[in-house]
Amino acid sequence: MSEFDATPAEEFEEIPDLQPRSIENRYERRITMRVPDRHNEKLQRLMEWVNENDDLYALWIASNVTAIERLGMTDHGPVHVKIVTNLALRLLRLLMDAGIEPGVMKSYGLGQDDAEVVVALGALLHDIGMSIHRANHEEYSLFLASEQLRRLPEELYPPRVAAILRSEVLHAIIGHRSGGRPLTLEAGVVRIADALDMAKGRSRIPFEAGSVSIHSVSAAAVERVILEPGEEKPVRISIEINNSAGIFQLDQLFREKFKGSGLEPHLELRAFMKEESERRLFRQFTL
Repeated sequence: MSEFDATPAEEFEEIPDLQPRSIENRYERRITMRVPDRHNEKLQRLMEWVNENDDLYALWIASNVTAIERLGMTDHGPVHVKIVTNLALRLLRLLMDAGIEPGVMKSYGLGQDDAEVVVALGALLHDIGMSIHRANHEEYSLFLASEQLRRLPEELYPPRVAAILRSEVLHAIIGHRSGGRPLTLEAGVVRIADALDMAKGRSRIPFEAGSVSIHSVSAAAVERVILEPGEEKPVRISIEINNSAGIFQLDQLFREKFKGSGLEPHLELRAFMKEESERRLFRQFTL
């Protein structure tokens, strides 16, 4: 498998207009969720359902209103969700190609296509609790996600299998919280993918609004995130940075998500700087 560059494409890089907009206007800017389905018919049908689901898209809109417009944070809406879902599927496939078995295969005899469905749903639904509040949003995501999961197309899974997969998805969602302890490969993948949404442009909302802190500056220092087969471990995560401040993202923020993810034996991480001189990210800092 070739390397996967998780740097946001142009469609991801638009900074939302922070002026008030109507609900209809927000839907006019709707982002279509696309993932490489890799001949997975269940994943294809799932993504069709996702893109037809106005109720779910409303939760992503509301999550972004909470994050960006009310708290001045980075994006937690459909752009974040799309990036995390693609990262999660890429990471899961690299791990499965290396012979590492997902929880639904190990415990229930299901297939790789089902593991991909669990990971996709976990990534798509992990932050919808932000529509209620940032504090404890992981817990709020659980009951909102459970409602969505009960509306999955009936042709995807019979009731017994759907109930099992619902539990697996909810486990992946709660496992991404601070101090969460994923017990399955799928949950660990969602946790790591969420932490890897740090590539170029993702910090611009607070940064360009004038927020200068180690969080905003270090996020602005991350140019690219690349996933590829590793040399010593199954997966290598390569982070290109343009300023040494980017190390904070890895040492403090990513480390916290990596620890306890269950994927520690399977991932190798490296950070590198291509430019000969560091990029200046800000001119002045005051308290």
